[in-house]
Amino acid sequence: MALLRFAPSPTGQLHLGGLRMALYNYLYAKKVGGKWMMRVEDTDATRFVPGSVDGIRKALDWAGLEYDYGPGKDGPHTPYFQSERLDLYRSYSKKLLDSGHAYRCFCSVDKMTETRERLARSGSNKTYDKTCLHLTEEEVARKVKAGEKSVVRLNDSNLPTRPPASDMVFGYLKDAHASLSTDPILLKTDLFPTYHLASVVDDHEMGITHVLRGEEWLLSYPLHLDLYACLNLKPPQFAHIPILLNPDGTKMSKRKGDVQVVDYIKDGWEPQAVLNWLALAGWGAKHEVPAPSESSESSDPASHSARHGKLLQNAPNSTTLMTLPEMIKEFELSALTQRSSSLDPAKLEYLNKHHLIRIWSTPDGLHSLAERARDDVKAAFPTSPHMNISYIKEVILALEGRLTNLHDIVRHGSFFFVELDLDSDKAREMLKRVTPAQRAAALNAVIPLVQNITPEQWQKTDFLEIVNKEREKVDAPYKVFMTVLRHALCGQKDGPALADVARVIGRERTLERLRDSQLQLGS
Repeated sequence: MALLRFAPSPTGQLHLGGLRMALYNYLYAKKVGGKWMMRVEDTDATRFVPGSVDGIRKALDWAGLEYDYGPGKDGPHTPYFQSERLDLYRSYSKKLLDSGHAYRCFCSVDKMTETRERLARSGSNKTYDKTCLHLTEEEVARKVKAGEKSVVRLNDSNLPTRPPASDMVFGYLKDAHASLSTDPILLKTDLFPTYHLASVVDDHEMGITHVLRGEEWLLSYPLHLDLYACLNLKPPQFAHIPILLNPDGTKMSKRKGDVQVVDYIKDGWEPQAVLNWLALAGWGAKHEVPAPSESSESSDPASHSARHGKLLQNAPNSTTLMTLPEMIKEFELSALTQRSSSLDPAKLEYLNKHHLIRIWSTPDGLHSLAERARDDVKAAFPTSPHMNISYIKEVILALEGRLTNLHDIVRHGSFFFVELDLDSDKAREMLKRVTPAQRAAALNAVIPLVQNITPEQWQKTDFLEIVNKEREKVDAPYKVFMTVLRHALCGQKDGPALADVARVIGRERTLERLRDSQLQLGS
């Protein structure tokens, strides 16, 4: 059975790139009938942010991405925090020391800086001169006994032969050893592992079969495969996912822009729409993966893209509406593009609007939206008496063409919940091209009309039809007549059809607003 892992670091709130990575793990696990876990990579105490793990879990819960194992859902792979697995990493580092694939290095930070600078001045691309590799066993033992601090380094001059690197997204990769530092550090002086050792050990010990992670790890991929070979372990299959970019083409970062999932939750975006948006960013055409060739042995680290094979399936449209079950059905790792993708906010707006339409098209979905919207309405209009779910459902249906986001109910539909300020600038602006006489004629024609409709007849009455007939009787210009009514009922230029506004607010409030407009005119 396939087993995947989503492995965030607890360095702050989950960002969009992290959510997309969790989504891809979820989709692939579901696609192949496997499971996925969340593993917390918290070995760097200097970057730890309290509350991060809870924040990540809440974001995944909001998105509907429930992992099978991990914090709060113990399984056969505990513990799920790397800081609780330190003995395991030390055990594996000892195996590497005993086999000669690693060695202790006692060089100080200052000594390392001096060595790097000296090597750079000499034109070497090496980052270490392997001084400590040549220490005798007696010298190493003496330094350890004396309490000298050391790191454990991989001996890159004693690597076993292994198959060439391949990737489920990029295909067969060209060799990138030249881009690696000399004898990379595996275990630090504080006895905490680096990512390289910890990820390899944990993925093996937990039985991970597929590793989906960011493209930024491609350059370290040869090192990780070397570690599997040194430990005589079978590596999982890897898929390196191209990164997300800001609309301006810059790298998406926690420190730049609105990229935290919590911001999208606060801003009222639908989780299905956000997932849909993220899934389609980089979802391209599906191709056959070509066989390896001699060119894949090239030492050019920058050229890691595989040639495209035969086209199997065209890419979906970038605004294709998809639910989670639909994503699972269609998702293919081989269809992901090999280039970074930018996130277009306009596409999120489009997807969100159409996901909302899908939701409110069912009675249960409409009821759920109304319950969620009520919190927004209460916060925005705490004294409004119009808070019942049935009423809010009517408002949603009246505003449907204007709702891109659930928060738009408050932004675009305030006149449904509070009485109007006809003296506001936007209300006065509406009547700029309407004379007092035209306004009076329209109101004097419609008020008696509304008075003569009984409460029982109100919901069945075609408000626009009867109003238009009355307008024809008084021979008033259509635009002027309707502007007067919209001013009276909405207090703003934009809004749903007047018939929908009148139906939702009801006969009494419609009549009251028309009279208020008449009173303002008289004053």
